[in-house]
Amino acid sequence: MHHIIPRAKIYLQILVLTAICGLAACETAPPVQEMSDARQAIAVAREAGAADLAAFHLRAAEKYLASAEQKLGERAYNQARRDAKQAKMKALDALRASAHKSGDVDN
Repeated sequence: MHHIIPRAKIYLQILVLTAICGLAACETAPPVQEMSDARQAIAVAREAGAADLAAFHLRAAEKYLASAEQKLGERAYNQARRDAKQAKMKALDALRASAHKSGDVDN
């Protein structure tokens, strides 16, 4: 019985260490998916006429994307990820505003 408790403790420590390393890897990996999502959302907003119908939101999305690209180049991945997510959200705002102003909303 003495040997079971220390083994369980070692397994638990290994599990915790593995989880921490996994989380650290996520934080230090480039935000490839987030950058792609932001670029695609901006492209869709442009196609929907956001440059004319929701220029404020589209410009904000583009500024966040530019900031994300700069942070990516600096290997500041957490900040790049955050800015890419903001770029996507602003692009979606531009898309919604474009749809509303053009009358393409389903209400």
